[in-house]
Amino acid sequence: MEDDCENVPDMEEFEEENLVVPDAAALPAPSYVVREEPEDTIMKTRTYDLSITYDKYYQTPRIWLFGYNENRQPLTPEQIFEDISQDHAKKTVTIEPHPHLSVRHASIHPCRHAAVMKKIVDHMCETGRQARVDQYLFIFLKFISAVTPTIEHDYTVEAEVQKQGNSCLCSVGVYCCQGGREKA
Repeated sequence: MEDDCENVPDMEEFEEENLVVPDAAALPAPSYVVREEPEDTIMKTRTYDLSITYDKYYQTPRIWLFGYNENRQPLTPEQIFEDISQDHAKKTVTIEPHPHLSVRHASIHPCRHAAVMKKIVDHMCETGRQARVDQYLFIFLKFISAVTPTIEHDYTVEAEVQKQGNSCLCSVGVYCCQGGREKA
């Protein structure tokens, strides 16, 4: 048995060069073509949760936005501001704690909501249309869409305004107009 052990080569002396022995009869090694992946043609979209609270100080609705990327991962504040009009980003729209949720949201500050909504309703009255109370929220969301131009809003109800004689009933019942003039 000792003779058998002497015929076994020592692994420390073994050279890797001996691993491949060229064989003239062997086929050549296959060459592989790596196909490049095509450019991603699927549009990646972001989604937003929108919540509306009532701001007691300004006595208007307040919009809160929480965004997700295409993988449902929360957006960073910088990514959210990419979807906000640059006239409003970090001015009218800020990142703040949501009053009812434990997460920070983008908030559209309500300081000008009442004045802008009054102008919209007054304009509607001047053009002979009436803003119904049940359409106020849709009109408000259309106003908010100016702040978020890259966010597509789904309006399943069209806001129609109808004129009733010479007067227009404003959507919240606070302002009324007669002949284009406001009346408290």
